[in-house]
Amino acid sequence: MHPEIEALLDQAETRFLKGEELIAFKRQAAILAQRLKIYEFLREKEASIFQPVANKLQEKFPDEQQETLERSLKHWLLVLRYCAMAMLLNDGVFLEQRLLDWVPGIVAAHQTQKIEATVCNLLQTRLKELLSEQARAILQPFFDQAQSMIIDAGNKE
Repeated sequence: MHPEIEALLDQAETRFLKGEELIAFKRQAAILAQRLKIYEFLREKEASIFQPVANKLQEKFPDEQQETLERSLKHWLLVLRYCAMAMLLNDGVFLEQRLLDWVPGIVAAHQTQKIEATVCNLLQTRLKELLSEQARAILQPFFDQAQSMIIDAGNKE
């Protein structure tokens, strides 16, 4: 749950919320509604988000095995889903726990850092085409966190 909402609910256990607390609660509820709309949009448009990314990826890596490209696309499909859920929950720790368990290790084992970085960049471009600036601002911190854990960390090794 959103930590801000949870804190307000904790306070409401012993008393009614004060005026400014109620305003803060309404603000958090409105933000949650925005995040839910973004989440639903990403869920509904998943195929139309990723198909152009897949097409461009094949153009950029024509000699790469299809299986390798599909694996990287699947990674980023899951990454976007986790980013969307982390955004909905407003919880970067959720994202970190979900991604650190498997993605960096797989990328390193298959030595697909260049492909993963390309998918990440193509996906970033695609999201800029489809999402409003406001929606991107809400999702972006989580996408940046994922990129840092997968791409930036892999480039340091």
